[in-house]
Amino acid sequence: MARGFESKDVEFQQAEAERRPSPRRTLTPMEREDAARRRSLELALARTRGDLARAGSPAHRRMLEEAIADLERQLGLNV
Repeated sequence: MARGFESKDVEFQQAEAERRPSPRRTLTPMEREDAARRRSLELALARTRGDLARAGSPAHRRMLEEAIADLERQLGLNV
């Protein structure tokens, strides 16, 4: 009995997904490039913040802090 209920729920979800139009529009090549660059910067920032959390040497920490500031500037965060 529970199996039939799960099946109907999945069927309902699929029908809802087909019914709703996709709100996304096609990105231009330039927009795709910008999005990829931003994602790359965000990943680099996350990795650098993680490295800073583990850094022990003051010189290494300073270098990582400068790198974080530069990445934030590139992303327009200005934190």
